This record gives sequence, C-alpha cells and structure tokens, in this order.
Amino acid sequence: MPVITIEFEDIEQLAGIDRQSFLESVPMLGSDVERVEDDHVDIEFFPDRPDLYCVEGVARAMKGFLGIETGLATYEVAPPKIELFKDASIVPIRPYIACGVVRNVHFTDASIRSLMELQEDLHWALGRDRKKVSIGVHDLSRVRPPFTYKAVSPSFEFVPLGFEERMSMESILERHPKGIAYGHIVKGFERYPLIVDSRDEVLSFPPIINGTLTRITEESTELFIDVTGTDRNVYTALNIVVTALAERGGSIEAVRVVGPEGTTITPDLTPKRRRVHLDEVRSLIGVQLTMEQACECLERMRYGAHPDGDEIVVEVPAYRADVLHEWDIIEDIAIGYGYERIPHELPQTSTVGVPHPLSEAKAMLRELMVGMGFLEVMPFSLTCERVHYEWMRRKSAGEETRVLHPISEEHTMVCSSLLPSLLEILSLNLHREMPHRLFCIGDVLIRGKTHTHLAFVSAHPAANLTEMKSYVVSLMREMALDYDIEEGTDPAFIEGRQASVLLDGERMGLFGEVHPEVILNFSLESPVVGCELELPDILWRGCH
Repeated sequence: MPVITIEFEDIEQLAGIDRQSFLESVPMLGSDVERVEDDHVDIEFFPDRPDLYCVEGVARAMKGFLGIETGLATYEVAPPKIELFKDASIVPIRPYIACGVVRNVHFTDASIRSLMELQEDLHWALGRDRKKVSIGVHDLSRVRPPFTYKAVSPSFEFVPLGFEERMSMESILERHPKGIAYGHIVKGFERYPLIVDSRDEVLSFPPIINGTLTRITEESTELFIDVTGTDRNVYTALNIVVTALAERGGSIEAVRVVGPEGTTITPDLTPKRRRVHLDEVRSLIGVQLTMEQACECLERMRYGAHPDGDEIVVEVPAYRADVLHEWDIIEDIAIGYGYERIPHELPQTSTVGVPHPLSEAKAMLRELMVGMGFLEVMPFSLTCERVHYEWMRRKSAGEETRVLHPISEEHTMVCSSLLPSLLEILSLNLHREMPHRLFCIGDVLIRGKTHTHLAFVSAHPAANLTEMKSYVVSLMREMALDYDIEEGTDPAFIEGRQASVLLDGERMGLFGEVHPEVILNFSLESPVVGCELELPDILWRGCH
C-alpha cells in the first residue's frame, strides 16, 4: 500500500490544524502512521482511497472530519480554451485520454515532490503499474496548443526526460530506465502512442516517459495534464490530480478532446448522485441515527447530503474512486459518526475457540522440518509462466489459474507448485553461507481447486538424492505413514536421480536432484535437491 510523506508545516497550512490533532485523527480516515519524525510523518493509506495519496487530499478530508470545512468540496472549472485531437490511429493501442489545465500554480520543491509521488501512487492504484492508466504533467508555457494524440513509428525521435540526446522511441524502450521498466506495455504494437503540440514538439510518450521540454520546475505556473489508458479510470485519475492542485490555489480549466467517437470536455467534476435508505443505515451501523445526524456525518466526510422522505440524497465527489455501492456510503457515515461512539454489544451466544486440526497438523510439520535443520519461508502466491514452466523444464498441462489483468509480467498466474518459488528464494541468497535448507507450507491452485503442499530444498556442494531421501523417510516415519517410493519422471529433476512418493498407490509427491539446466536457469551455483508433497492426506492420515 502507498506510504506518503506529509510535512507537518504543509498539513498545518493546508488544513489549519496542529500536528497533535492531525496525528490523533488521521487513522480514522483509513491509514496507519508508519513513522513520526520532527518535521514530517510517513503514513500508509489503504488502496481504496487514492484521493488520499497526497497531502492536499488528506488536508481536504481532515478539514471535513474535524468540522473545519464540511460538505461537498466544489471546484470551479473554466471553459476550455485548449483542444486536443485524438487520432484514429491511437484507438486500437491506448484509446482513452482525459486532459486538464491548471493555472496559477505556485510550486516549491516539496509540492513538486508531492505531485510526483501522487502521480506514481495513482499509477499503482488506478493504473495497474501504468498498464491501465498513466499520467503526464507538463509545463504548459513551453508548448503551443492545440495538441495531438496519435500513434507513430517506433523510429520517431525526441529527447526524453532525464536524457540530453535525441533517441528513437525504440531506443528509449531499450536504454531509458522507464522504458526498460514499462516498455512491455507497448512492445506488442507496431506503432507507439505520442502527444505533440502544434509544432510537433513532444509532450509525452505514454505510458513510458515525458519529453524533457515540458519538465516541471519551481518556476512552472501553468500545467497541462494528460491521462491516457485503456479504461475510464483515466477520468477519475485526472479528477484527483486537478482537485489536489486546486487545493493549493490552482485554477482548473477544461480541455476539449476531439476524437473519432466525438467530443468530450474534461475534467468533469460533476458529483454523482446516489440514494441511501435511513433504515439500512441504522441496521448496518447499529445506531438509531436521525436523518439530520446521518446527513451531518456525510458532510463531515465531504459528501453533499440532504433528506428526501426516508432516503438521503448523496452527492459523491468526482475524485472518489471507491464508492461503488450504497454500503460504501454507509461505511463513511459510520466513520463520520465515530467508531468509538458505537456502543459495544456482547453476542447472544458464547463459544470457545479451538485450533483447527489442520492448523495443528501444519504446526507439527513445521516442528519436524525445523528439527531437521530447515528454515521456513513464505513465498508469494503469484508467479509467471517463465519461472514456473520454462525455467523448471516443465510443460503446462493447462491446470494453472491465470491472472486476468496482471500488474506485471512477473505475476501472471497462481502457483501450482511451490518448488519454483523456493528456487527463486535460493537465487536471492547466494551471498549467504552454505548450506541453504528452506521449506514452505502453502496453498497452490490446480484446476481451480486449492491444495496444500509442503516443499523443501537443500543447496550445497554435496547435495544428493541420498540426503533428500533421508529427509523424506524421517518425515514419513514421524508421521507414521505407510508409503512406497518408485522412480520418478519429472523433467525438473535428473533422470535416474529422482523418485515419486506413493500413498495407497497414488502419487502424492516427488523428490530428487534438481536438473543442472534448472540450476543454471535460476543462476544457482551449487547442486540442489528438492521435494514437494501434497499435504491433505498426509496431514489427516498422520494426525488422526
């Protein structure tokens, strides 16, 4: 989750509150105070509130929560003077674009840093690491409207931000740090996105890098903001950025976007209207609020609200990305009322919790593995096909569960085996003293069903099949399991130096010496032996 740095002087000026009141109240907005220093505080905000990823958004919310300035925050948007033309060539690549202008901005080094941090946090929260949304902020005085958003040849050249020489877009993807990090988003296309002005000066190569011409400095007072992407989150991201700048005194001006599908005016800060039943509010919160109290709570959370019979008409700010259902609004009513004021009630029934037998069995397994000299690790549950199959010399059987919209190329599927993750961890610890003995107990997903596996590896110059077999035999003996061993055929292990573990004739696991090609794929420097067992039968049969 994003951690933002807020300078006390900044929040005191923007919100009109002292640091003690701020530190006491900010956790109620859905945050954790990570670190408090003399002049600043680091705060982690929950991912459902991207409008709080900047000090301006936090100040706006705090003013409402503390009753300094309540109700819907309104922003005047001047009519458009600038046009951006969206060419038909860009539609198959990155079709959505929203733009805005903010004038009368007064920057300091801290406020520039805050804007850049907001930009990157929105790339993560709304943009799926720039794949769905990317934001460009430009010094408007350096370019001449109207602007054009189009697709161009990868050989097109300009000077990217952070460099001093002209580079082709193809070269930027290979040499520029941002191109290396995000180039995979556009590499599959024959043409790349580009925003230029009326003189063909480059503003941006979205979602990769801006041109150096429009770099923001403390002297910049007029900004042009472009938000491009693959879905309608571009409009929410633009609303968050322009309203944050308006909180510092900036004046928002719309931009007319003219494209093949028609003309749109952005940003559109018109609040969305929703209705909430008071009875449902009372039922969910457990407090018999009056209509006036419920409206007051909403205004503290910076909504517009007024009664209409037994319903509340709610105006949701255009910068709120998290209000998807009426219950999201009711949750904010509870926050505005104060969780500490909601009376505690004991449940009507009393029960005593006991550990689940499966948890007890896992704990026993952990003791056994630690007793044999292994260290437990907890690898991430997502991986990619390259690591899971290609590096392991295995072929996909179509049993894996893939991520529909992965945020990176490294997290495209759910693990169906734990061994690749352990080998990855070994590769990150080559600087540690040998031997390396690691194990993990975790869930994998095979054909849409969850299975619990135990995997362990041993890496050192003398690692061999005999060593791994001794661990397996010890484990089975301690679990009092009647098992058989037969020769295995997994391509991840050396032929003739591997075995399958059978329970009642069914294959429940395998172990052996990891194939040299696999060792090289993971950049390991010593022999490795490994084992992976499916646990449900082992646990239940061994513990009961």
